[in-house]
Amino acid sequence: MRRFSLPVVLALATFRLLPAADAPADPVREASRAWLASFPAAPKPELTKHGLVATELRRWNVRGANQGVAVDANSFYGIGNYVVGKYDKTTGARVAEWVGLRGGATVHLNGGLVQDGQLVLAHSNFPQLPMASSLEYFDLATVQPVKSWSLGIRHGSLTWAEKKDGFWWACFAHYNDQGTGPATDNRSTLFGRFDETWQLRESWIFPPQVIANWGKSSSSGGSWGDDGLLYTTGHDEKELYVLRLPLMGVTLEYVTTIAVPFEGRSWAWDRTDQRVIYGIIRRTGEVVAARIPPLPAGLLRR
Repeated sequence: MRRFSLPVVLALATFRLLPAADAPADPVREASRAWLASFPAAPKPELTKHGLVATELRRWNVRGANQGVAVDANSFYGIGNYVVGKYDKTTGARVAEWVGLRGGATVHLNGGLVQDGQLVLAHSNFPQLPMASSLEYFDLATVQPVKSWSLGIRHGSLTWAEKKDGFWWACFAHYNDQGTGPATDNRSTLFGRFDETWQLRESWIFPPQVIANWGKSSSSGGSWGDDGLLYTTGHDEKELYVLRLPLMGVTLEYVTTIAVPFEGRSWAWDRTDQRVIYGIIRRTGEVVAARIPPLPAGLLRR
């Protein structure tokens, strides 16, 4: 058996790893690569804007509304983690209020809307783990809790939900700082379509340029617009991100951004008025009503 010295062994190993210098190019493969490289590339994901700015209509000082707001024909509802207040839309006067317990059953109340004659609030145990969520129902007249639907442990924390066309459309958020399980961050936030028993039928992730504007947080508010597009907010920026379901793939399609006079957080359409949204400014304790401009026809088309 022939034995080689260590330098010879290393030289032979190196020789075997190197490709033959005179190996002929594969013309078929090279032609295929050139053909694929000629395809048009997708545009870089950017937060393109089109000069759309909401018009502030009115603002009110309310107490406890540090998470979001809901609205109906005559009233708006300021939402806190364990406070829900009902206010007259004309005068801003508080007409009813529910106050829960600090450290009680409600941990993180978030998005709300008036639906099927009740005030429906998205709730999660954020920032506790494991992430669990529920829907909390309140009587509109007394603003007292009347029903709870526990969704149990889910992939994310429920921040907003809306029933439309026989389905629940909802956002389950992940974060970059707290309240998120291992090996996930806010890129794992999903928007899903659920049946009436809350079984997931379909889901999507958010566009990367929108996620980048969330910072360490996630999507705190969202709802379908009268134009069939999905309007969403982050946690802090005074911006409304307009999205649509994609024709292909798993990522929501970005349409445009609208500047608004309230922080991201949770907000609600006033369905009794034309494209009016109610939002909050947490640091000043205000609820703000604003009219959202219609999107140009060119943006409504794909």
